[in-house]
Amino acid sequence: MVAVVDLVDVSVRRGSTMLLDGINWQVGESDRWVVLGANGAGKTTLLRLLTGDLYPTTGMAGVLDEVLGAVNIFDLRPRIGLVSQTFQERVPRGETVHDLVVSAAYAVVGRWREEYEGFDHERADALLERFGMLELRDRTFGTLSSGERKRVEIARALMVDPELLLLDEPASGLDLGGRENLVRLLGHLAADAAAPASVMVTHHVEEIPPGITHALLLKKGRIVASGPAREVLTEPLMSETFDMPLRLVMSQGRFTARAR
Repeated sequence: MVAVVDLVDVSVRRGSTMLLDGINWQVGESDRWVVLGANGAGKTTLLRLLTGDLYPTTGMAGVLDEVLGAVNIFDLRPRIGLVSQTFQERVPRGETVHDLVVSAAYAVVGRWREEYEGFDHERADALLERFGMLELRDRTFGTLSSGERKRVEIARALMVDPELLLLDEPASGLDLGGRENLVRLLGHLAADAAAPASVMVTHHVEEIPPGITHALLLKKGRIVASGPAREVLTEPLMSETFDMPLRLVMSQGRFTARAR
């Protein structure tokens, strides 16, 4: 297995608080991971580590065959596609859907004076079509629904043909219909052998798309369990992770969880 992510005894401390504690974790190039845990478990810290927004206090963090702290982070970031909750706040009010996607080729938000090849425009439109957004290519991002914005964000994240795709609570804020449409699209992406390795962070098992291969459970900065999804997403391990007796049901590749 080629490791896209390789964390060896990684800890992240801020002051007296341990945000991540002794994390050992590998992500293979064909893996689709989900990371689950309660608020404060360390999920966001883990994603920030993978994007190079912060570095380990101790341990070694390898991402795409580079070691954080020994690589130019501006060379590494274009190889990573990111869908984050804070992205929408950075988008200029009048930015069109097509421009928002194509500008990922320069890793900028907001078209200015950069020039793009015809291939760039074709790829942007192909991605928008893949996620059902081509008809809205000339709409401004601010006029889209929450679900439509999420689909555009994913298209933008894939624009640079990343080697690693990170999804930070992609279904957050969506209504039931928007969530189900997004989960369906993420399931198609997970089933695509040509898609990059992916790591999705969520609080809710209902948001896990079919096709997820592995799961990582975090609690207070430590790993509760890590491995193939069917071995990790179990009632005892989920109950331990969330400090609550849970009933977990899987049907047609989807999970639901309820308190006992």
